[in-house]
Amino acid sequence: MRKIIIAGNWKMYKAIPQAIELANGLKRELFELDAQNIDVVICPVFTALSEVSEVVAESDIQLGAQNCYWQDEGAFTGEISAPMLKDAGVQFVIIGHSERRQYFGETNESVNKKIAAVLKHGLTPIVCVGENLKERENGKTFEVLTDHIENGLKDATEEDILKIVIAYEPVWAIGTGKTATPMQAQEAHKYIRDLLAKMYNKDTANMVRIQYGGSVKPENTAELMKQPDVDGALVGGASLSVASFTTIVKYASEVKK
Repeated sequence: MRKIIIAGNWKMYKAIPQAIELANGLKRELFELDAQNIDVVICPVFTALSEVSEVVAESDIQLGAQNCYWQDEGAFTGEISAPMLKDAGVQFVIIGHSERRQYFGETNESVNKKIAAVLKHGLTPIVCVGENLKERENGKTFEVLTDHIENGLKDATEEDILKIVIAYEPVWAIGTGKTATPMQAQEAHKYIRDLLAKMYNKDTANMVRIQYGGSVKPENTAELMKQPDVDGALVGGASLSVASFTTIVKYASEVKK
């Protein structure tokens, strides 16, 4: 059985004091978390990574970053590399988030380079894929997923893909309050898994974890997690509250036992 993963993407919220407070609250509320059943990851802003790393160091909460650059070092003003993230205690890195694609020109090519860099340094990429509203309305959901996965994961070996988490983001549901129905989420997740089976093989595809990310809230967590190909969630706004994020984690953990 695939181990469920719930990751909180804090986006551009929470300066260092607030980040420490939130991390401490999650550490307290998730003290009895069964780490064998579920991975819990929190992804603060870059400036808070080191401090949050210290807070969660002796807990089962793992640390993630929201982005990275594909070079290890160099004259790349404003960028942060995978080795630097690792040095700060990071274990997971979100790559190709829809907001990075929409606002900062992220492409399949840059996603591909970042995946390679993250894997090279022993970190786990959370690779985001998904369609926007216009693409969904035009019936291009599967076309977009194929493009993002085949080109984003270009040259990734079977060994590589087993170290990658894929996050399906229906972009039309992010920050809008809309959520894909459990059936829509399952349809997309199954398509992704079937595509991976064609790219690699069925056994390998069945081992890859695929998260859902699109306005995940405590109210819809259980039904989403009941879907056979949904292996967790990439949580946005609801991860900024101790109460809502811990509820999501606990609901997910119970459903997937």
